[in-house]
Amino acid sequence: MDTRPAPHDDLVDHLVRSTPLQRGEATRVVLDVLAYFDETTEAFVRRRHRELQSQGLRNDAIFERIRQELPHRAVTPPDLTARQLRRMVYG
Repeated sequence: MDTRPAPHDDLVDHLVRSTPLQRGEATRVVLDVLAYFDETTEAFVRRRHRELQSQGLRNDAIFERIRQELPHRAVTPPDLTARQLRRMVYG
């Protein structure tokens, strides 16, 4: 039997102690957050484009919003132009 602690057990323990989350819920939260920040720039741009488009925004507003959001990612990508963002979405 593997007795090594699971990755980020200390963070899960902290969440269980400091929130009303149960261990399984805290583990899912940690894994969801890690997956969110593991997303590539291209995947983030495509996902946000779909989300914002579904809210009825037009591409000009969508690409400007994405440009404003990108610097706040865990690993800031280079400054991308609207054209570069458009290419990520439409190829």
